Amino acid sequence: MENSPAVVDGIQRMEITPMHWAIFIVAVLFFLALDLGVFHREARKVNFREALAWSGLWASLALLFGSYVSVYRGFTEGTEFITGYIIELSLSMDNVFVIALIFGYFRVPAELQHRVLFWGIMGALVMRGVMIVAGAALIREFHWILYFFGLFLVYSGVKMLLQTDEEGVEPEKNPFIKLARKWFPVTNEFEGQNFLTTLNGKRALTPLALVLVMIETTDLVFALDSIPAIFAVTQKEFIVFTSNVFAILGLRSLYFVLANAIEYFRYLKFGLSLVLVFIGGKMLAEMAEIKISVVASLYIVAGIIITSIIVSIGTARKHPDPALYKESDDPKPDDAPKPDGDSAAAEKSGS
Repeated sequence: MENSPAVVDGIQRMEITPMHWAIFIVAVLFFLALDLGVFHREARKVNFREALAWSGLWASLALLFGSYVSVYRGFTEGTEFITGYIIELSLSMDNVFVIALIFGYFRVPAELQHRVLFWGIMGALVMRGVMIVAGAALIREFHWILYFFGLFLVYSGVKMLLQTDEEGVEPEKNPFIKLARKWFPVTNEFEGQNFLTTLNGKRALTPLALVLVMIETTDLVFALDSIPAIFAVTQKEFIVFTSNVFAILGLRSLYFVLANAIEYFRYLKFGLSLVLVFIGGKMLAEMAEIKISVVASLYIVAGIIITSIIVSIGTARKHPDPALYKESDDPKPDDAPKPDGDSAAAEKSGS
């Protein structure tokens, strides 16, 4: 039992109660409210230094929380938290670059991007919370599903390794975007930070709302990999949930740090694919009673990610890719394309 007190790693393990869950969730909501209501009340561009400071803050808080878990729940669970956090944060890096493509496709102004990411993360917290609870319940009832997760992760890792970025972002193929455009008219222009507006006397979506839908559905796809991955490290709901939350909270500031440095992470996807294959293989190896310790898993995952980043940075310095610099240029307002289907939706709303 996760919550039963016992002597672990030489200490009396603290019992996890509903109060601990409530305190953690309230603390997260407080920090989010402080971020949106105080530091980013007005729409503005987030600069690199500010994003780096926030990234450092969230990483420091995650490490402090991991130390707290180690002291009161034992070194093993503390290591499980740190390992899960690193896995989730690493997999989030790939999500960062997809978000950059989405913002580029819809030509989202820099000063509006933070607000979209904020509400995108709020939705991600809810979705992942539901998926974690459901996943934990399935594992308790059907332990063999862990091996299915393992096969799925190996498949996902191989698919990521062979996948190319040629397709880009295609909102017209997103079923949720199709439903949004079917149910609501969509304006041609952004309306500041608003997701909703009025068009010809009717409620309408702004392009910013479509961006939010794209980001939410993108996170849902990434969660299908990241949630099973952390269950390979631990099945303790509190550790799984808290490590996911810290990784998601750091995703927003991580975007502003990494989005303009895509060239320096060109081999990161290769590293992430190896991480997925390793974690999936770790799950499958347990069928043959071959167990890889949490500490060893931490070193292997961290080693793969660090190596892929070092190789990426070294390659970028020796052989810079001019195409990446060209893609990162800010589009001119006059030639920024409008999202497909907006004009038709606007005309429909006026009929």
